[in-house]
Amino acid sequence: MPNKNDSYIITLKKAHIEWGTHRHTETRELIYGEGYIQIPSEYAQKFEIFMSNKKGANIEYKCSSSEGTLSDITLKASGSQGKNNLYAKQFQGSGNLKTIGNWYNAIKAKTGDKIKVTFTSPTTIYLEKL
Repeated sequence: MPNKNDSYIITLKKAHIEWGTHRHTETRELIYGEGYIQIPSEYAQKFEIFMSNKKGANIEYKCSSSEGTLSDITLKASGSQGKNNLYAKQFQGSGNLKTIGNWYNAIKAKTGDKIKVTFTSPTTIYLEKL
């Protein structure tokens, strides 16, 4: 589990901001407004951020953002980093895949922007656009 003050920074790509429409699969129809926060493999392993296939793993994190748009919302660690890999590859809204997309829209995020993810406890996250 992450410790207080563990953090990482990602550079936004189009897929993060336009997850529901910038896809390389046809497993479902296009949905505008979805987004996610990438968890790079090295940090997923270092901080032991697992997806739901890992028995007993915490996959839900409370989240707030620096400008106040997100306040105590629940994000879910999900996605696989590869075959038989139990580490999560992204944070997404729990039950609402537009949660992060709406936040990106509110902060006017664009490709190339940097997002800092800071753990304020093992199960809470603070997001800020740098």
